Amino acid sequence: MDKALHLVFCVIATMLLLRESRQAGEKNDPKMLAASRPGFGSDSRGPEEGLPTLTVTTILEDPYVMVRSAELEGYCIDLLKALAAMLRFSYRVKVVGDGRYGAVSSRGNWTGMIGEILRQEADIAVAPLTVTSAREEVVSFTTPFLQTGIGILLRKDTVSQEMSFFHFLAPFSKETWTGLLFAYVLTCFCLFLVARLSPCEWNEPKNEENHFTFLNSLWFGAGALALQGVTPRPKAVSVRVIAAVWWLFTIALLAAYIANFAALLSSGSEQLPIQTFEDLVKQRKLEFGTLDGSSTFYFFKNSKNPIHQMIYEYMDKRRDHVLVKTYQEAVERVMESNYAFIGESISQDLAAARHCNLIRAPEVIGARGFGIATAQASQWTKKLSIAVLKLRESGDLDYLRNKWWESSCLHKSRDRWSPLQPQALGGLFLTLAIGLALGVIAAVAELLNKSRRAAGHVKKSCCSIFTEEICARLRIKENTRPSQET
Repeated sequence: MDKALHLVFCVIATMLLLRESRQAGEKNDPKMLAASRPGFGSDSRGPEEGLPTLTVTTILEDPYVMVRSAELEGYCIDLLKALAAMLRFSYRVKVVGDGRYGAVSSRGNWTGMIGEILRQEADIAVAPLTVTSAREEVVSFTTPFLQTGIGILLRKDTVSQEMSFFHFLAPFSKETWTGLLFAYVLTCFCLFLVARLSPCEWNEPKNEENHFTFLNSLWFGAGALALQGVTPRPKAVSVRVIAAVWWLFTIALLAAYIANFAALLSSGSEQLPIQTFEDLVKQRKLEFGTLDGSSTFYFFKNSKNPIHQMIYEYMDKRRDHVLVKTYQEAVERVMESNYAFIGESISQDLAAARHCNLIRAPEVIGARGFGIATAQASQWTKKLSIAVLKLRESGDLDYLRNKWWESSCLHKSRDRWSPLQPQALGGLFLTLAIGLALGVIAAVAELLNKSRRAAGHVKKSCCSIFTEEICARLRIKENTRPSQET
């Protein structure tokens, strides 16, 4: 009897030790995270409190899910915590076994996270999982928590080209240069007109020579653009008002040109010969590909666009060489070889923020979103969709986006350089127009004041004297006698 009790006691002790060892192993496994901490940084809320427990499948991808100090963290983990706090559930997170997102295999079975949900190995999938029609037929998706598209990731030094011969004109757009030329001609004409009308600049039209001819006015305006003082020098208040406003306009304009030209030289956006997917197909220097079995690959396969079909045929013929298994492999290949990666634009923005020698081409196609996948007819689909909408309305999704996509490149803003448009200088052009109007009004007032004084001496109406003065100043002949210098 004693031996039997001793044997039972040993068996029970052995089972307890094995159970504790297994629990400790799961705790230290980075691919298995215990019950969640609902909210951001709160204490765990386990099933012992009566909360439902969900098994969550995900995939390791920076910055959505990462392993740090034997724990999982990232955008999707923070999103999961916020959803758990709002809907009051606990969860277990496990990394997908085959490391795939979800596609139909050659046997007709679904792989990746979609397959685990169909096999009931997981309740939901919280990951950068693109919502597609094929996936929607077998699982249900919530409202997208991130919007994205398909872009091209490049290395800057592999796509740079020589600057054009007229590259110095690039800081301003064509519209801005046109507006600048018009402002220059209009200002010089106003200088010429006001100098003729003002009696302080030209007192006796029949006996004096007006130094502000139209050609001299053009030279005066050009000298201000070069920050150089030129003759003739204005004497009347009206002419000086126009000259001062033009000087202010040119100083601000030159400052904007120099700043934008410096940004252009230090950025690579204007040196990208590959701006679109059509440019990518036409070139022969770079190989290009995408993730094997991803939604991006099937987007090009199903697209009716001729350019997209050419991209698919290129990738399909060189499947073993240009298709990559993981996103990290794609980034490393772009950095180390002449390779362009076609993938999610939001993930490419992260790569460009982390690696300053990478850049994303401007064109983005196939607008899509990342959603949370659940089993069909699941009670959690609608609840999670409403919770995602609430997080978006409260600004929590924007906070997470800024938190995990923070750039480490000091010059990131320069990579998004664009020519300066007229709208950016609208206030400057408006100031110049007001100054020209004030100068013309001041010249008319000076001439009107002189006509009023002259009308008192010759006993004529002020209007007749004013009309005679204008006709004399605007129709003066070229063979007038030169005036004496002051």
